[in-house]
Amino acid sequence: MSDATLSLKKLIWRRFKRRKLGFLSALLILKLTLIFLCADFIAPYDHDVQHRRAPYVPPMWDRIHVWDENGPSWPFVYGLRRVPHPEHIGVFRYEEDVSQRFPLQLFVKGEPYAWWGLWEMDLHLFGTGTAANSPGQFFLLGTNQSGQDLFSQILVGGRTSLVLSAIVILSSFLLGVALGGISGYWGGWVDTALQRLVEVTMGLPRLALLLALSAAIPSKAPPMARFWAIAGVLALVSWAPLARVVRGQFLALREEDYVQAAKAIGASSARIIARHILPNTTSYLVVAATLAVPGVLILESVLSFLGFGLNVPLVSWGLLLKQVYESFVTNLSFYPWLLLPGAFLFLTVLAFNLVGDALRDAVDPFTVDAT
Repeated sequence: MSDATLSLKKLIWRRFKRRKLGFLSALLILKLTLIFLCADFIAPYDHDVQHRRAPYVPPMWDRIHVWDENGPSWPFVYGLRRVPHPEHIGVFRYEEDVSQRFPLQLFVKGEPYAWWGLWEMDLHLFGTGTAANSPGQFFLLGTNQSGQDLFSQILVGGRTSLVLSAIVILSSFLLGVALGGISGYWGGWVDTALQRLVEVTMGLPRLALLLALSAAIPSKAPPMARFWAIAGVLALVSWAPLARVVRGQFLALREEDYVQAAKAIGASSARIIARHILPNTTSYLVVAATLAVPGVLILESVLSFLGFGLNVPLVSWGLLLKQVYESFVTNLSFYPWLLLPGAFLFLTVLAFNLVGDALRDAVDPFTVDAT
């Protein structure tokens, strides 16, 4: 079927699939989102549980054994034994205690958790099923200075960061589309007043404004109250550029023949906006939302890294990086796996950017597809 006979949605989808990097990035984002949404179940431990006997355990993906003295075996790990580093005082390393063997299991019982705060569960996807003080713990990506499982923290932190980004994008887009649409559709003194507000907001240093508003949030506020406050602050500094672009689109679309025809037959302004103008801005809004997610992720990480963002017991990628910097900024040569949250942040930001670029090319009517 030729492009000329396809509907607009199918044409956009075909163009998007031809952007291989963007399409693969979209699949990656979908997989990560599903994993993060099921973080409590997939994570072998509660992200806040401290294994005091196992600080700074290196990643154990290379310590999974599938072969023993009798041949092929069910995957298992040996017990961990902490010993002093032979060359550096105060640094420890971990050796395998081959006298203790712990099989890896699927669907094991562990620390209880509330699935999205609704159902109490204690089932985890994998683990050894041993007690917290047992030498048979399995830390896929290692542990931090408090003995907290880094894999569990990354999953829960990713969920927090993505949920926060979704709330910020939704809030800022609702505000930006509403004010930009009002400004562009009605014009006059309403347009002048709103555009002066947009210009003032865009003229303020974004990071400085963000830090000032975040600093105004009480430090003793409950974690969830601070979560919503940070989301509101990020939305307040993100809506203005979108409102400016939406205004321009409304100014152009309100002069189209179909809009003038709708006015001529007595259609209300609300119906014209909802049925004739907004649908024609959907493609731009989808692309803009995809490209805005990386900015929100980075801003939240910067806030948390500087101490103005989320607080424990909540966890985000920025907060994990802050803990690394505060505790062992000079010893990362001994514990490089502590920077893994930054790798996940980089990968997610890159994937969203690639998806946004691919979507922008797909919805561009002047794009020429490669044969």
